[in-house]
Amino acid sequence: MADLTPLAISVLALLEERPMHAYEMYQLLISRHNDRIVKVRPGSLYHTVERLAGQNLVRAIGTERAGNRPERTTYEITPEGSQALTRRVESGIEKYVYEYPLFPVVLSEAHNLDAKDAVLRFRRRVEDLDRWLADLDEVVGAARAAKVYEPYWIGGAYVRSQIAAERDWLATTIERIESKDLEWQPRKKQ
Repeated sequence: MADLTPLAISVLALLEERPMHAYEMYQLLISRHNDRIVKVRPGSLYHTVERLAGQNLVRAIGTERAGNRPERTTYEITPEGSQALTRRVESGIEKYVYEYPLFPVVLSEAHNLDAKDAVLRFRRRVEDLDRWLADLDEVVGAARAAKVYEPYWIGGAYVRSQIAAERDWLATTIERIESKDLEWQPRKKQ
């Protein structure tokens, strides 16, 4: 069996809570702000549920229709799905996998910008990261206030730490460029 995608992990985890239909899963992921840790789109979620059903990790247990809305199929996790979820969580926690994010690539090519332009763009990113941090602080604060069991939102705390570290690193890099501690000579165009 292929590795479970982040969205497949999220679907299986929701179905561990209770049976539900795909649109309900989507709404729950959004309301819990899980879209900040996994890319959630209705089409990809429906496709993921269908793929999991094809792998016998989830199964349809009923169909309902409310008014003029399309039929909604309710799914539950199978024992094989529970086992697959557990194995994927275990392996995902214990083994580091580099995921090739975009930022290190563009950062490695930032020397193609002059120092003033690079600093301007770094500052804009810091501002964007500060907004993300404020949003995450709000979400984590709401979870704490609602006395949500911390293991349910620990991923948000981890993401916040990552974003704060990046913001702090960028702030230091900006200072180093402006103080000339970090020499910045863009590559000459030919």
